[in-house]
Formats: sequence, C-alpha cells, structure tokens
Amino acid sequence: MEVRAFAPGTVANVSCGFDIMGFALESPGDVVTARRREAPGVVMARVSGDGGKLPCDGRNTAAVAAARLLERAGSDAGVELELEKGMPLSSGLGSSAASSVAAVVAVDALLGTGLSTLDLLHCALEGERAAAGVPHADNAAPSLVGGFVLVRGSGADARYHSLPVPGELAVAMCHPRIEIHTREARRILPERIALADAVTQWFSCSALVAGLCGGDWDLIREGVRDVVAEPVRAPQVPGFAAMCDAARDAGALGCGLSGSGPSLFALCRGRDTAKRVCAAMKERYEGDGHGTADAWASAVGARGARVLD
Repeated sequence: MEVRAFAPGTVANVSCGFDIMGFALESPGDVVTARRREAPGVVMARVSGDGGKLPCDGRNTAAVAAARLLERAGSDAGVELELEKGMPLSSGLGSSAASSVAAVVAVDALLGTGLSTLDLLHCALEGERAAAGVPHADNAAPSLVGGFVLVRGSGADARYHSLPVPGELAVAMCHPRIEIHTREARRILPERIALADAVTQWFSCSALVAGLCGGDWDLIREGVRDVVAEPVRAPQVPGFAAMCDAARDAGALGCGLSGSGPSLFALCRGRDTAKRVCAAMKERYEGDGHGTADAWASAVGARGARVLD
C-alpha cells in the first residue's frame, strides 16, 4: 500500500507580517509518496526534481518531519518515502515546508495515526527546523491547512488562526531564477529597529488584517508595506524596486518579497489583473537584463495539503 500527498507552496511574511503571516498558493508544490516497510523507522528511497541538491537520507526535511510524526504517534512502523520536488529551491515559496507537510500528511494517511492537524503541523516544523534552523510556521501552516493564516509562536508552541479572504483577491507571482538561502537572509536582519519603524509596521499589519476581514481594498493596499525586513533583503534581488513599480503600474494593490525572496508577490483585485501584473513583472526583470524569471497567477489562500487519488 502507498499514499501520495501534495502540499502547496506558500507566500510568507506578506510584507508586514514577518514570521506571523502566510497564505497558500494553488501551485507549485511538492508530492511525497509513503509506503510501509518491514524495518522500523523512516528511509528516503528517492528524491527527484531537485537537480541532485537535496540529501536523499534522514537529513531530508521530509524524512525529519516523518520521523517526528512516528515518534509523536508512538509508532514503530517502517516507512519509505519518495519526494517529488515541484518547486524551485531557495525560492521564497516555502519549499522545505511543502516537503515536510506533504510527508506528514502522506504518512499520517498511510498509518492512520489519528493525530490532530496541530500535531501534524508541529511534526512538519521539525523539518523546517532542519532546513532553516528555525521552526517558524508561516509557511508550514498555510501549506497544511490552506487559506490565509496568522501564526503565533514556533515549534511546539506554534498556533495558527485562519483569516477571511475577499473572493476577488488574487496574487501575481514572479520568481527570478536565482537562489536566496533562508538562513543567510535571516542572518542579515537587524536585531533592533527604530520605534518609528515599529509603529509603521504595526499599522501596516493591522491594516492588512482589517482589510482582509472587511473586504476593504484600500486597507489591503496600505497593509502591503514592510519597513523592517524588506529594506535589508531586497538588495539581494536584482531589479526588485523596478519590478514592484511595474506591478503597481499594472494595477497591483501592493508588491513585496515572498518570504526571504527572491520571489515577489503582488496582491491584486481579480485574476485578470494578476495575470497582467505577472507579465509586467517578468517583462521588467528580463527586459532590464537581470536574467530569466517565471511568473504565474494564483488565488490567495488556496487549498492546503491533501492526499492524491
């Protein structure tokens, strides 16, 4: 018997929501296949789609998360995993979280552990700890449950709260084909910020949440602003400011880094606008000679992880 599970990529931070906000994308995502084996424990049988960059052993985030699930469930079962990477590495799209989430969903379904959704999240966060050094849930929670979530705490203390999403809200994604490693992107952040910046960030975060809850497009527009992490991280992405300008000129409500980058997200009112913004960002990046980029539109707060037929 085997079980295949898909977990979507995500946008985390969402500009003002550093470490506390994230939402699920329709695609891309990762697929993990789980099978029973006689010997206890977790083994990685195969990893594909990664260009040979990821470990195919117990260090893989999928294996780490699955091993934690067995431990939490008190199971001595043996499990073999195959990971199909459907998303670029170090892209700011929650790649490690998607692998971890797909693994726990597949293994949970295979073994029928009966663990709660929160238990599955905590297990997935051990994969995040292995990948990035910190078990923050702003990628893993939306990848697991879908939608747009507000998270608090990390690791075993992590909790999530689903936020409402206006039906027309869409996102334009642009992924420059470069890599930015999360550990390094966190290392360069300041440990302290000015009070004036903190006040601005508090307002932006509150405006975004209020805008989502009330369907207020002006508040959503005001909320997509980051004066804490983005000013430090953005210089790592060639043409970042120009792409954001192009997104807004094409009708985006706001634009920012997805996670630690290099991917950019732009919130839009309607999928047609999102498609137009995608084309504008990609054209600006490539037209300015920075390289190649991929762009696509998605609903904001799409479905989370699920078992595949």
